[in-house]
Amino acid sequence: MKIEKVLNNNIISSLDDKGRELVLMGKGLGFGRKAGEEVDEAKVEKIFKLDSNTESKHFQEIIENMPIEHLRLTTEIVKYAHEIITTKLSRSIYVTLSDHINFAIDRFHKNQNMSNQLKTEIKKFYPLEYQIGLKSLEMIKSELGIELPEDEAASIAMHFVNAELDNTNMNQTMMITKMIQNCMNIVKYHFKIEIDEESEYYSRFVTHLKYLTYRLFTGTGYETHGEEDEELFEMITKKYANEYKCAKRIALFVDKELHFTLPDEELMYLTIHIRKITYKKTT
Repeated sequence: MKIEKVLNNNIISSLDDKGRELVLMGKGLGFGRKAGEEVDEAKVEKIFKLDSNTESKHFQEIIENMPIEHLRLTTEIVKYAHEIITTKLSRSIYVTLSDHINFAIDRFHKNQNMSNQLKTEIKKFYPLEYQIGLKSLEMIKSELGIELPEDEAASIAMHFVNAELDNTNMNQTMMITKMIQNCMNIVKYHFKIEIDEESEYYSRFVTHLKYLTYRLFTGTGYETHGEEDEELFEMITKKYANEYKCAKRIALFVDKELHFTLPDEELMYLTIHIRKITYKKTT
């Protein structure tokens, strides 16, 4: 494996056997080295293989002047995340998270800490990702002696939500979170209840809403299963008429905000989820 470019004393780029660009990190890996020389593989701590050479170039630009400690923290945080969540993460998490952590630390030194207006929603809807955010703050404090505010845990959590959804950008992920909150509010106001946010049914409903709004925001389409569910749809909507009425209120909101008409199949799924999270509260 040969060096393509020396980014700094600790980071270089190389190519794999298919000509795809790699970013390699290791203490002293690039010190005194030149392009074309063999990589000292004994010094390689981490190999970053991103989804495209364009993304790899962007990553190189971000980390070229970044302390290696910040990049190491990113890799350790992502490693921890893989132990907590089973959803596949986009490789772009290394790009976005390292950039975020670097700027968060820079803002800390300049006394420019930023608040996260969606912290409450993020904590409720993405508990595992928020746990990763909290652990990240612990790791940053342990490694660098810097105590970042808890709002940063929410911001870090959103990077992992974004990496789970893959094709979204951060603005879309924030809008998805707001949509989930609005849909939950519709349910609460319709039934005039407080929802048990610790229940498994609540978690499942949040996940359903997350991927529903993800598909709508990204335009990835909505697949239905045709006429085979018509009888089931009629049975469920009659049996759970009030829940169906609530589902239609959500559909009206989605149509107003995103200009998309939810199909009957989705209304049926929403009705079932709403029934499960409200059953004990309304009986």
